[in-house]
Amino acid sequence: MTEPAISALGLRKSYGGKTVLDGIDLRVPAGSVFALLGPNGAGKTTAVKILSTLVTADGGQARVAGHDLAARPQAVRAAIGVTGQFSAVDGLITGEENMLLMADLHHLPRREGRRVAAELLERFGLSDAAGKPASTYSGGMKRRLDIAMTLVGTPRIIFLDEPTTGLDPRSRHTMWRIIRELVTGGVTVFLTTQYLQEADELADRIAVLNDGKIAAEGTAAELKRLVPGGHVQLSFTDPTTYRSAATALADVTRDDDALTLRIPGDGSQRALRTLLDRLDTAGIEADELTVHTPDLDDVFFALTGGTGTPHQPTEATR
Repeated sequence: MTEPAISALGLRKSYGGKTVLDGIDLRVPAGSVFALLGPNGAGKTTAVKILSTLVTADGGQARVAGHDLAARPQAVRAAIGVTGQFSAVDGLITGEENMLLMADLHHLPRREGRRVAAELLERFGLSDAAGKPASTYSGGMKRRLDIAMTLVGTPRIIFLDEPTTGLDPRSRHTMWRIIRELVTGGVTVFLTTQYLQEADELADRIAVLNDGKIAAEGTAAELKRLVPGGHVQLSFTDPTTYRSAATALADVTRDDDALTLRIPGDGSQRALRTLLDRLDTAGIEADELTVHTPDLDDVFFALTGGTGTPHQPTEATR
């Protein structure tokens, strides 16, 4: 199997006697988006800081971009980019000057640095504002510039720590588009977010961090199946067909006024096929079929005990 972009085994970290990470395991496939969710203070940012070499773990092992985190931190730094919760943009200089500063820090030749800066400013829709002080940029523009600066070194892995916090919905959707484009280009994205919809929209896999441990990990669909409450609703216009369906199907909740039946289910393809086969065998056809599954809000609160601010889950198989 191809080596994952990020792997960690038993990562531990404490501050002042308080355990923040209590032996977490992570595996992030290359070219994917991995979302780490959890209540505020759950340790998401600490995990990012450890994996990006900003702080050292108290225990455990990790490999990032094929390099051992403890033995080859410089090689890890050369392969990654980090966009933290707080912008690294210098508001006293222009957007272009911020980009050129990053190019200098990456030791790019002057001509190459200017070319890369111009291309990235164009890619992120900042060319028209390139000569203006970054302090005049909107929140969304500063966030785009922040990520553009991160890309100057062409990282293979990018850590995005709550990249859309405080952005308006339009700017947030713009950031989502940018993240998708990065992954399409082969970049691996490790994302923490406060927005459950964001993880649902972007992440190939999601992990929920709670009390220093990974509470669950998996795809969004897998996680949603962890929470009870999923069901299929059948709606009918003909009372006779409705009564026949109610008789043919076991364990249903009836609504005789609305002529609807609710059948418990996890929303999986197998469960849905089984239900449809039963209806076909009985010669019954519903006028409308709707699949209802719990959303990530339900998953989050179920896994974290209903406390804290949403900030998401991963492997439903744990």
